[in-house]
Amino acid sequence: MGITKVTRNYQVTLPKDVREAEEIRVGDRFIAVPREDGIFLKKLDKDFIRKTAGIWKSKGSGLAYVRKIRDEEEKKLKRLGL
Repeated sequence: MGITKVTRNYQVTLPKDVREAEEIRVGDRFIAVPREDGIFLKKLDKDFIRKTAGIWKSKGSGLAYVRKIRDEEEKKLKRLGL
């Protein structure tokens, strides 16, 4: 465990012992999630990135996709009487 600081570009350098213990290499990708007790940082598996690549691609625009989802939800709620 080491101490690090945020640079003026909001970058953080991971201490060497952490990089070695977690086998972190240049180009690895992470997900950062804010929590009540701090920040959770998790290294993403390369297979995860490959599996999810293009998952949000659709034939229409993003806005059209969101409208479609909202319309489906409204129909579902009407069917349930809510």
